[in-house]
Amino acid sequence: MIQGVFSAATTPVGTDGQVRLELFAEHCRALLDEGCHGIALLGTTGEANSYSVSERKALLEAAKGFGVAGNQLLPGTSTCNVPETIELTSHAVDNGVLGCVLLPPFYYKGVSDDGLFRFYSDVIKGVADSRLKVVLYHIPQVTQVPLSHDLIDRLLNAFPDTVVGIKDSAGDIENMKTMIQRFPGFSVLAGADPLLLPLLQAGGAGCITATSNLRADSLRQIWDNWQSGDAEIVTKAQDRINDWRTLTNAYVQLPTVKTMVARRRRNNDWLNLRAPLVPLSDAERDNVWAQMTQLGEGQA
Repeated sequence: MIQGVFSAATTPVGTDGQVRLELFAEHCRALLDEGCHGIALLGTTGEANSYSVSERKALLEAAKGFGVAGNQLLPGTSTCNVPETIELTSHAVDNGVLGCVLLPPFYYKGVSDDGLFRFYSDVIKGVADSRLKVVLYHIPQVTQVPLSHDLIDRLLNAFPDTVVGIKDSAGDIENMKTMIQRFPGFSVLAGADPLLLPLLQAGGAGCITATSNLRADSLRQIWDNWQSGDAEIVTKAQDRINDWRTLTNAYVQLPTVKTMVARRRRNNDWLNLRAPLVPLSDAERDNVWAQMTQLGEGQA
């Protein structure tokens, strides 16, 4: 079972648009030191779909080269086509990753469960490796392609040793609870930081979230203490997470997260994004940084 606190790690680029591999690897190592069990690189927060296949492979290899173990990595390996998804997924498996997070193909809308099953089935059969563990990725507000419970049931029946979990970023705790009840042993991971605690209380497996780029320590405090009866530690950690999560949504989330990471890591290369996303304005950046100071940046 895949479980724990995973960071939906953001990806640094220089002003020239080139990936800063060493800076990314340093960030991954720091996130583990700050409390994450693992790194879910190249997801939505990581701008995965703004990078080429070769760049995505290089980012995974950079993390491993900086001492992050393969079994601490959950890379996103989906594209909108089967061949490149097989290529990225096979590369990840060969690097010993814990699992691969697979978005549905998201260009065509209104596709049937039959079509989505065909995509996932073709990828799994194309990789043809018993080491592959698939974490489905449900984020319909972005993809406009939801993953139904009947589709999940069909995939679990067809590939019981391969399809092992789901990241649910729809923000609907009831949907997550239903999956926990319907699919015993299936790792349901929250994509929103404030839902980690209620999900754990419902039997969920953990989280893959953006605010962990900034407050991995607080998320880990919840993970370590939610069952111990130390309500004060958990409450304070949850309040801190909620405050920082709220700030990440002060403007467009991805450039805001990167702006906050730039301040946290003291490196302005984090301010840059790949097109079509754009950085915050100078005034927005200064406002975010001022609010970080008010929140007690760096305090556990």
